Parts: sequence; C-alpha cells; structure tokens
Amino acid sequence: MTPHTHDVVPRSNWAAPSGKPPLSSRMMRATWRGLPAKQHEVGWEPGLEVPGADGSLLRTDHYFPRTEGDFPTLLVRSPYGRGLPWSPLFGVLFAEQGFHVVLQSCRGTAGSGGRFDLWRNEAADGQATVSWLRQQPWFTGILGTIGPSYLGYVQWALALDPPPELKAMVVQVGLHDPHALFYEGGALRLETALAVGVGMTYQHQGLMPLMRATLRLQRGLRKITTARPLRGAHVPALGEVPWLDGVMTHPDADDPHWNGASVAEAAERSAVPTALVTGWHDALADQTFQQFARLRRSGCAASLLVGPWTHTSALQQGWPEVFAESLAWLRAHLCGDPSGLRPTPVRVHVGGENAWRDLDDWPPAATTADWFPAANGSLDRQAPVESGPLASFRYDPDDPTPSVGGPLLSRRAGAQDNGTLEARDDVLTFTSAPLTEAVDVLGPVSARLRIATDTGHADVFARLCEVDARGRSTNICDGLVRLRTTGQTPAEVTVPMSATAHHFAAGHRIRLQVSGGAHPRYARSPGTGETPVEATRLQPVHLTLHTGSALRLPQGTP
Repeated sequence: MTPHTHDVVPRSNWAAPSGKPPLSSRMMRATWRGLPAKQHEVGWEPGLEVPGADGSLLRTDHYFPRTEGDFPTLLVRSPYGRGLPWSPLFGVLFAEQGFHVVLQSCRGTAGSGGRFDLWRNEAADGQATVSWLRQQPWFTGILGTIGPSYLGYVQWALALDPPPELKAMVVQVGLHDPHALFYEGGALRLETALAVGVGMTYQHQGLMPLMRATLRLQRGLRKITTARPLRGAHVPALGEVPWLDGVMTHPDADDPHWNGASVAEAAERSAVPTALVTGWHDALADQTFQQFARLRRSGCAASLLVGPWTHTSALQQGWPEVFAESLAWLRAHLCGDPSGLRPTPVRVHVGGENAWRDLDDWPPAATTADWFPAANGSLDRQAPVESGPLASFRYDPDDPTPSVGGPLLSRRAGAQDNGTLEARDDVLTFTSAPLTEAVDVLGPVSARLRIATDTGHADVFARLCEVDARGRSTNICDGLVRLRTTGQTPAEVTVPMSATAHHFAAGHRIRLQVSGGAHPRYARSPGTGETPVEATRLQPVHLTLHTGSALRLPQGTP
C-alpha cells in the first residue's frame, strides 16, 4: 500500500447553497413507498469540478442535509450519468437520512473530462476524489461508499488501497472481475455483453439516447446474435464500441488484455466493513458470493443479503429491503448506531416458501446429495446399476436452443415457465418422483456430467428446475461450460450452476435439464472448434449423456 496524507482542512462555517434537487428526482422520490421517513430537507450543489488523477475535471454533484451539524459523507462514482435513477436513489434518499452524498461521473462520461476506459482509471480517480474531499469544509473525515454494478466495481478499486477515511462500503449487485461478467465456463455471455455495451455507451448521454439505442438493439437482436461472423455485428445498433470488441475477441482470462481489470484482491485483505447485496437471478451473484467468502477469510466485518431479485429488480421491487439494509450498515459504521443491524451476517430469501432466513454464514453447512438421471427420464437418489448411454440429442447451432429466464440483464430475467423450452427435441429432462417430504437446497448447486460428442466441440448447459403439482417447470439456477471430447469416449465435466436457497415442497418434483446451449444468453457454439466470435461455418453436434452423471444438491434441514 502507498502511504496516505490525509490532513483535512480546518472546519469552518459552511454556507450551504440554496439549490434544490432536480425536479425529476423529487418526483421519483415521491412515488416510493415503504421507505423510512425523511429526517432532513435536502440541498443540492450541482456541477462541481473535481480534479481526477490526470488532471481531468470530473463533474460532480453534492447532496446534503439542509440542517446544521456534522454528517458523514457517501461517495458514489458512476459511468452512467448523475441523473435518474442515481440522483433520487442515492443523492436524495441518503441526504434525507443525514449524509453528504457526492455523486460523480467517471472520467469521460456525462460531462467529465478525459477518456473513459473501462476499469482502467477508477482506483486513481477515486483516490483523487478523496483528496478533494479532504479540502471541503463540510467533510468530517468519515467516508463511506455505495452503489450497484459498475458503481460497486469502483468501490473495490478504491479499496485496493483504502484511504484512512473509508469506514464502510455497500456493494449492491456489484462486480470485481470484468472477465467473469462477460465469460462463463469459456463461453461468451453474449446478451450481457450487448446490454452492458448499450448502458456504458448511452446511459450517461441521457434518457432518450439510451431508449433509442435500447430499441435498436431489441429490434436487431436476432440479426446481431446470429450473424456470421459475430464480431462487429453490433455496430449498426450500438456504433463502434472499441472496449466491447476487445471483450469479444479476448476470451482467455489470462490474456494480457485483462491485466489489472480484476480488483478481487481488495476483498482478500480488506478491513473496511462491507455490506453485500445480490439476488438469486443477478448476473453478478457468483461474484458477490466470492466477495463475501474473501471478506470472511480476511476477518473483515461483512454482511450478505440475497433476495428473490434480478440484477435490476434489486433496485426496483427489492429497493425497500435493499435501502433498509444499506442504511442500517452505514449508520452502524459511519454514525456509531448499530441498532438497525440484524443479528446474523447473512439473510437469504428462500424460494418455494417465500420467506427470509437468517444464517451465520454462506454457504451454510449442508450435506451434498447426488440425484442420478436414468434412461427412462427419471431422477433418482440411487445410481443406475448398468453403465452406458442414457440419452442423446442433436444440437443445431443454426437453430440454437433458446435461453429462457435466468440471470439476464433484461426484462426476461428471473424465474420463468420452462414448458415450451423443455418440449424441444434438443433439451433433455430428468425428473424425480413427487417428493414425499420437503427438501431444502441451500448453497452451491452443480452437475457432474459424462458426455460424448461426435465433433469433439460443444457447450453443455445444465439447469435445476422445480416442477409444481400442476406440472409447471420453473428454473431455479443453472450454468454452462465449454466441452471438448475425444472420439466416443465420454468426457466428465462439472457444470457449476451458481447457488440457491430453495424449499421444494412435498408433492413437488426436482428436475435436471440438460441441453447444448442457451442462446442468445451465450454465444452459440459453432460445433467446429472455431471461436463463436469469428466462426462463419456451423456444424450440428450429437451429444450423448452417460451414466455416472449426477445433479449435486446441498441439502439442509427444512
């Protein structure tokens, strides 16, 4: 770590500006229900120019309680602009509760100078902003950070070398590893990459440019995602996006392209109390679980809230719970008021019973139970006696198996009816008998699969579903890995399927779903060994599932 100089200017009487928060922010604030009562009127000081690390001026808005007294400061740094929804979500709401809120546009976005370079400048510009804060007469030397997604990444970047004023962080549906955001099991998360491309390129330009770009992407999505080659197909909808092209053409995490992108080490040695928030269908849930594990290993105070949310719904339908959790953490560690903290570090929403459960750790201690697919389509606790093939299917990349629900960055994310998907010939399902007693699954889920292919090149997608008493199949968690095989000998591969907390009621059934992809969530495997981004030729693949495969569930006590 580098030594810090952190002299704060002598306190003086500060003449608060007379500005009010933007009307749009006040109107959005008025629509929210279930939030704590306002404690202070809010003032607004817009358009401040803060020197970045290279001298670029970073456009910054300051929200504050219009009340005499000392208040801690929250730093929110965003590449998505400083208007909706960040102004009301963080500027207005937290100033109402007794915080100075500094909302800043990252370099090269929304009026800030310099050139935006994804994940390259956030640590240095964050440090420069803290240096500026030290010179403000209203800054008490007590600092916290808060924000979701990339606004979480900038927090981890600052925590690589935390300034002494940093006393708490709240990372909501946040990332620390950009490569893992865009790649899973060796496969490009295509739909996520395109959605991030729209957000990063257009959101800071304002609502109308963002809406127009989003509409262009939606209208052209099929054409873009089925183009051969895939590289460059996004340009008619998004324009030239150099960083997105870099993401799509550098699939290997060890490629120098990704050097310095991950800030995972911040959590390995952090002493900054950190609250983490995610949802079971958040595209960054696995990164949040990794952050929590690292913080716990380092001995850092940490909390984890996991709700029934997607990446976006955590800040929409889930906002009352997320706001309460965030406010309690910040009051405890910035204001010395722990009265709002819950008694355990972990709170998770348990699907299937629509209830919250408090836990001492995540994942909790659980017994891993194997459920074995059988040739008749059943899913049993006993392994098949005979060895050999169980079932086969043909994956045709020219008619790729579609994605349905799951951790997407779109309105189609989350739990969905999988009935139409499972009726396809290229989707295998293995289903348990109706459960005679309830089964709780708490923790990471995986599938150990033994698969042979005829081309040697394929993807394999595995999904855990619940089948209710009416026969409706709903996805719970899933994952995909890229598979390489030799001859007709099956290769054994473990497919990580993220994690869940789910209660399977008696009478319901557990289902394992296996297919060759989920498009356009993932770039389709061409079946030829070429990279999906550069491939121009498609080859159908026959996949055969063999005995020795198993769905692995961490089962707790109902």
